[in-house]
Amino acid sequence: LQTGADIEAFDVEQPYDGTYQETIQRGMQEKNFGTYPKAKALESDLSKYDIIYLGYPVWFGTCANPVFSLLESVNLSGKTIVPFCTFGSGGLNTSVNDLRVTLPGTKILDGYGVRQARVAKAPAEIARFLVLAGLKEGSVEEYPEFSAQEPVNEETSAIFDAACSSYPMPLGTPSTVGYRQIPDGTEYLFTVAGTGADGTPSQTEIYVIAGNDGTTEFTQVVR
Repeated sequence: LQTGADIEAFDVEQPYDGTYQETIQRGMQEKNFGTYPKAKALESDLSKYDIIYLGYPVWFGTCANPVFSLLESVNLSGKTIVPFCTFGSGGLNTSVNDLRVTLPGTKILDGYGVRQARVAKAPAEIARFLVLAGLKEGSVEEYPEFSAQEPVNEETSAIFDAACSSYPMPLGTPSTVGYRQIPDGTEYLFTVAGTGADGTPSQTEIYVIAGNDGTTEFTQVVR
């Protein structure tokens, strides 16, 4: 709505209409074997557009399976793609990387992503993203760089716990942190040690905002 772009939803011919667990099992099988259901034809003629905003939820750390079905059925060569997505903890960076592999003949912007728990804050963040990406007129305040990473102390550990402890899956143990002041409060960038899906040690980055309103929440996990 902020760009005035034409909007069309897309789906696959065999919709995901099972239970939550059935949908998870089906999605995992499709992903593991690379066999995605056929996408329904779009009504829009994509050849008329130079910039395409591609929205999706993150499934299994990347674009939802129907996105790959759609990309198999359309020609986006030479176009600029602006990804935007929702996720439980993260997946913007990994999904954008996968889009760049899938669409080597297109320009893929870094995109915008938001946790489902924070969608109420998306409009203001989207407006900022669009201005910074040159997709919307206006000006926004430049944020400073994060400070150098330093060992987590009792105070910053408590901030991390306040933001992440209620998440239903373990996010790891923070080891170092950098921070910067933003209009809404203080943003922290934690380096976190954890375990990957295959059981091997992993390192992630987790962004946390301690707001001026007293709230503390993590905004995304970058794996």
